[in-house]
Amino acid sequence: RIMLAMSDIQTFSASELGRVLRRERRALGLTQQELATRAGCRRETIIEMESGANISLYTLMAILGALGKGLAVCDARVEFENLAQLFADPDDEPSQAARH
Repeated sequence: RIMLAMSDIQTFSASELGRVLRRERRALGLTQQELATRAGCRRETIIEMESGANISLYTLMAILGALGKGLAVCDARVEFENLAQLFADPDDEPSQAARH
């Protein structure tokens, strides 16, 4: 999975990443050919990327750059102190009545 830096860390499969980048391209009003020209690749490569096919990292970086995006490698490991919060069951909280 590829990780993109956002407000919260999210991971994307190749097909999910393709859909995200397709939405970005469309939001910018670019056709597949226009993005391909900006990224220095073929339109077929954009089609492949948007469908989740395997493309080279170099090509992915060129496409991200053409969209004004970047790729960040983030530490997705959970800090030990936060594990209790992740696995806390709200139903396990003692009620106010039971405390008194």
